[in-house]
Amino acid sequence: MMKPNSILGTYLIKQTVLNFLYVLAVISAIIMMFDMIEILRKTSGRHEVSIGFLLEYVVAKLPETVDKVIPFIVMVSTMITFWRLSKTNEFVIIRAAGVSIWGVLTPVLLAVFGIGFFWIAALNPISARLYELKETLSYRLSTDNPNAFLFSNKGLWIREGKSADNVAIINANGLNLQENVLWLHDVSIIEVDERTQVIRRIEAFVATLEEGNLNLRDVRIYKTGQQVEVLNSLQYPTEMNLQRIKDNFVDPEAISFWNLPDTIEFYEASGFSVQRHKMRYLSLVALPFLLMAMVLVAGIFSLKASQRQGGVLWMIIFGITTGFTVYFSSQVISAFGINAYIPVWFAVWAPAIIVASLSVSVYLHKEE
Repeated sequence: MMKPNSILGTYLIKQTVLNFLYVLAVISAIIMMFDMIEILRKTSGRHEVSIGFLLEYVVAKLPETVDKVIPFIVMVSTMITFWRLSKTNEFVIIRAAGVSIWGVLTPVLLAVFGIGFFWIAALNPISARLYELKETLSYRLSTDNPNAFLFSNKGLWIREGKSADNVAIINANGLNLQENVLWLHDVSIIEVDERTQVIRRIEAFVATLEEGNLNLRDVRIYKTGQQVEVLNSLQYPTEMNLQRIKDNFVDPEAISFWNLPDTIEFYEASGFSVQRHKMRYLSLVALPFLLMAMVLVAGIFSLKASQRQGGVLWMIIFGITTGFTVYFSSQVISAFGINAYIPVWFAVWAPAIIVASLSVSVYLHKEE
């Protein structure tokens, strides 16, 4: 078995990483081009939208799309690596030296595992921040307000229009659902005018949500230039309901890998479903192993003893078809997991396990 730190192992790792970066750059450029065309089409005739805003939006949206196609990128890049080994007859020489197929695959698998680990540990937090920025930019486009801000921190943030020139921003640091009654803790309500100037701030220790009202308790009302008003209780009219609160929870894509466990615990303690957040977290944990499974698939189609066997076009067609099949199958299984038709762990790990098992079977058959 070839050692990954050997000269040949280092060479394969280097080629794998370089090809991955090359394919990543090409596909990212294509994604940005199509996103720019789409956003230009949507904003045609809107002279208040600057080219700088559009570029910021396209860059912020890029990680969201790349996250979805990263297994396909890894598959294509490793196919290029293996194809070059076969084209230059390096694969023949390696095999003639007594190195098994697993000796060739091991350095590449380790390189891809490292890419996957770096992707979730270092790049995912950046991707989460850019996703949040993209949501804010989308919100600004839809509201025609270049200064609008979309809240997406932990806890509950709700924005309500009270009148044409009065907007309320409702925040609660803690939520708890008990017998169909939603309790909100450490509630803060900020009312602002059309120029985003604060009209008043209402703070309450606890509140319950009823039909059309927030029943605030231990209330303090702050107004500029006036004394603090203290009340035992206050009924604050609101359009909030349980469904709207669920819809306003932070998207799991906007939360970094390192913060997801705390967020899941927070939402579970609030009494709401965290299926999507669990799926997101476990999908990130499983990502390096899914990428390794895609390497095994790529090797089946691109590792040949000699290019004289031909079939490069068929290799590309079968490889891409298999990649898309795995991708769409994993998306379907994920949908079942999100909707709780199957266990979350099964929805996350099934694609990687099935693909890896089938690929290993093919390699064992070839080795025999």
